[in-house]
Amino acid sequence: MLKSGILNPHINSLLGCVRHTNTLVIADRGFPFWPMIQTVDITLVDDVPTVLSVLAAVKSNFQVGRAWMAREFLEHNRNEIQLKFAQALQGIALSYEPHLEFKKRVPGAVGLIRTADTTPYANIILESA
Repeated sequence: MLKSGILNPHINSLLGCVRHTNTLVIADRGFPFWPMIQTVDITLVDDVPTVLSVLAAVKSNFQVGRAWMAREFLEHNRNEIQLKFAQALQGIALSYEPHLEFKKRVPGAVGLIRTADTTPYANIILESA
């Protein structure tokens, strides 16, 4: 029985499939379903869990080389929220792009973890190093 780290077997299985330069999506609750990639939905109630809490857990087992977010995240969120995401992604090359371009990257991902985050455009694509 797992006693520490990520306890969810579906997330552990998904992370085990990620190899060098593969991508993984951590999405908010409003992000569309993508039938062509494995999705682990861990929503419970509003903001439980959040993208940042999942990111923190995933980073302990995942070597992130770079990340992408939608430019609209910057337009729709207060500086305080932007700072929290910037701190969580500190040391990782982060690119912002239009949301439509961001979504074009999703089908190439190994999988997607859907959270209950209500933060607008809080979706992140992580590329393994």
